[in-house]
Amino acid sequence: MTDRIAPWLHVVGIGEDGMDGLLPATRAIVESAEVIVGGERHHVLSDAVRAERIAWPSPFDALTGLLSGHRGRRVVVLATGDPLWFSVGARIGRSLPPSEIVYHPQLSAFQLAAARMGWSMADLETLTVHGRPVEQMIAFIQPDARLLVLTTGAETPGQIARFLTERGFGQSRMTVLANMGGQQELRFDGLADGWDHVVPAFNTLAVECVAAHDAALLPRVPGLADDLFHHDGTMTKREVRAATLSKLMPMRGALLWDIGSGCGSVAVEWMRSARYARAIGIEPRADRRAMAAANALALGVPRLELIEGRVPAALDGLAAPDAVFIGGGLSDAVFDAAWSALRPLGRLVCNAVTLESEALLLNLHKRYGGDLVKLQINRAEPVGGLTGWRPLMPVTQWSLVKR
Repeated sequence: MTDRIAPWLHVVGIGEDGMDGLLPATRAIVESAEVIVGGERHHVLSDAVRAERIAWPSPFDALTGLLSGHRGRRVVVLATGDPLWFSVGARIGRSLPPSEIVYHPQLSAFQLAAARMGWSMADLETLTVHGRPVEQMIAFIQPDARLLVLTTGAETPGQIARFLTERGFGQSRMTVLANMGGQQELRFDGLADGWDHVVPAFNTLAVECVAAHDAALLPRVPGLADDLFHHDGTMTKREVRAATLSKLMPMRGALLWDIGSGCGSVAVEWMRSARYARAIGIEPRADRRAMAAANALALGVPRLELIEGRVPAALDGLAAPDAVFIGGGLSDAVFDAAWSALRPLGRLVCNAVTLESEALLLNLHKRYGGDLVKLQINRAEPVGGLTGWRPLMPVTQWSLVKR
């Protein structure tokens, strides 16, 4: 049995009130530190403490190595608020043994902002765009939703105001809160469609979404309207897409391979359906990858990864998926590669519209089991001055879970 190393690293949340806001025991830990790591404002808030000072490394991924190099010394990392809520503590905890770390949380910016707004934390969404694409907040724009957003700079509230206005939520109420808990606390209020405040770079944004009668309705459940996507006509249609996603079962943090992704409609809806869900779209055509990238930005999932290539060769080296959708390019070799890579309890869904692809699915169903269904969709359309049913191409869908 190896000896456990006693905790040597303390990750301390600190607020605008600096050292005065820390619990006595936490303050004693900071005051006795040999090394303090943090951003410029963290060092200012603790400037009375004598210790070796180290700024955040560049690139930031070097932080773990930097900290490990001081193992055996009394090291303190200063973070804003709660270090385990959209903060550096989570990254450190993924890289160093938990037994070597002690966390000292402070009130988070979310808790302070909710208190300022009089909002219940149980009834709102918390998200961060700090150091991340601002577009990812678009997926959270819903009628009557309340959002608390950690921003990435002074320009972020204006960008979010534009997203809201463009989608018919221009009357949404926005509040920017800065320096919360300090003597210089500031508050800025306004509506999205008239937002013109100049705010400090370090701020938290509260949004109360108000939808106009013609606002875009973009639910997080699958089945967005086809016309919300840029496409060339070849795409998984709305009704089939909803059925496909129900079998793929999006889950928090899960990874999808979207093989033959086209305009990316399935991958986009997968990522919208669960927090932190990831997707890799494999598509050989550059024009369709461009459409998929545009759709990902417009619908709030800017982290969709798109890969040029043909399967199965393009699958080599990719992270193992939790789900695989084969919407194009099905062959025995493609299935074998995807099925081999799929993680236990992974879900695989194949859709076919041609007789040749359907024959492959029938054969695979005989060999592996699973569910085989035929989806036939009819949409009402004008027929002269009347209305009739116009059928879409039938889709044969095969799905199974890897056990």
